[in-house]
Amino acid sequence: MYPNDNQQPVPVDYLNQIAPHQTHKFDLFNKKPVMFAAIGIGILLIFAIFAVIGNLSSSGTKTNEKLAARLNATSSVVDGAKTKMKSSQLRAINAGLSTLLLNEITDITPILAKDGITITKIDKTITSAESTDAMLARLEDARLNIAYDRVYAIEMTAQLDKIIVLMNQIYKSTNSTSLKAFLSNSLKNLEPIRKQFSEFDSSKL
Repeated sequence: MYPNDNQQPVPVDYLNQIAPHQTHKFDLFNKKPVMFAAIGIGILLIFAIFAVIGNLSSSGTKTNEKLAARLNATSSVVDGAKTKMKSSQLRAINAGLSTLLLNEITDITPILAKDGITITKIDKTITSAESTDAMLARLEDARLNIAYDRVYAIEMTAQLDKIIVLMNQIYKSTNSTSLKAFLSNSLKNLEPIRKQFSEFDSSKL
């Protein structure tokens, strides 16, 4: 017998079997850029969310301040008009509005204080925007032209319209239960007085 007769044939993949196997390791260094990018995006998203929340809160506070400034300004005009009217009917309507505005300012003061708003220390930019100087100038011209009552009724109708629109805007956007209750009650009281001013006809005096 030949000495090589008992040798088994060499497998075709013999070299592959004896070659050292490479283990696949997680290459942290190669993954770092992707990982850092994901973390960076996450941080930016968090900042963006907080920024949006902050802007919404700031916007709500500014709107509430605007309402407070508008109520204060209107109350001042109403009080200054008391001695300038000839119509007893208009004086009665105005007296009712004066009392209502004073009550509203009193009622809204503690509600706004929860948001850090002091009704007597409102941002000057807002109080300037809510200035009634132009209205007072028109009313003075009307007084000189003996048309004060008619013009006052028109001006106050427009001013109450502005207050009602702002109140409705705040009511829809606020989550404050106390503020919603205040606005709901105020709107119910303002609407009838606004209607009385709009229907006032000085020609029938």
